[in-house]
Amino acid sequence: MSELAKPRLFTLVVNERSGGGRAGRMLPKVARRLHEQIPTAELHIISSSSWVEAENLTRAAALAARPGDGLLVMGGDGMVHLGLNAAAGTEATLGIIPAGTGNDFARGIGLPRGVDEAVATIIDGHTRTIDLTRISNPGRPGRYVGAVVSTGYDARVNRATNGIRLRLGALSYGYIALRELAGFTPLHYELIIDGEHVQQEAMLVAIANTGLFGGGMKVAPDADPTDGELDLTIIGAVSRTTLLRLLPSMYSGGFVRHPAVEQLRARRVEVAGEGLFVMGDGEELGPVPVTAEVAPGILNVFVSEEAAATLRT
Repeated sequence: MSELAKPRLFTLVVNERSGGGRAGRMLPKVARRLHEQIPTAELHIISSSSWVEAENLTRAAALAARPGDGLLVMGGDGMVHLGLNAAAGTEATLGIIPAGTGNDFARGIGLPRGVDEAVATIIDGHTRTIDLTRISNPGRPGRYVGAVVSTGYDARVNRATNGIRLRLGALSYGYIALRELAGFTPLHYELIIDGEHVQQEAMLVAIANTGLFGGGMKVAPDADPTDGELDLTIIGAVSRTTLLRLLPSMYSGGFVRHPAVEQLRARRVEVAGEGLFVMGDGEELGPVPVTAEVAPGILNVFVSEEAAATLRT
């Protein structure tokens, strides 16, 4: 068969343990719908048994992709993180079937939360090209982050949430946020924002491509993953009581009206400081200093019809 005559290839990589086994239970139905409703595509379904295997599988599929081919990932934020890193800068279009507990990147680009609706989005075939955040730090390979890069109080809560056995999405994050707050004090940040040096005490500095983290907290309510810029949210040094009062309004984004909250936009941000480490897309990504810079238009992704119309081209 000639190269031109080959059908489109959709490779679905699944973490069947995601969402307490929900991904595995939904897989037969998902596979059947994709087979039936995209008859012009060849569908390969692969179940991963480890992080390393999933990383290798997604990368191999993306590197082999031709225009029109899809790399589909089914699982939580970790699987999506692997998928977007694999697909970035390739011909593959990333399709996301969110089956975890947080699903922050998926929601941040306007994907529906239900598995059935997410599959319908892939079948409908609407796509957009979006930005990612490229990070680099000592001793780690460069990586892309789709949602938010965290380094302060938010990073500590994220890491602690990953360490608990029972995952309840936003409920887990909220519980750990209260627990971590008890002994938390402001951190000293050394920042370089588009070449401008800034030193300040802060509770957190979040660098966002899309605006959601922690199971739905709107840390950067106006973030747009197609505008060629990163959105910074800085919560300055405040008391633990004040931060406690701000936490509930992070789910609506209303916390940004507090005078201790500063919002900026930049293309490149360098972060250093004592006691800081890096979390991105819910994963621990090493120490500071870290450099985060926008990678414009580097990812092709299936989106809903509404998101296709509203996201900037």
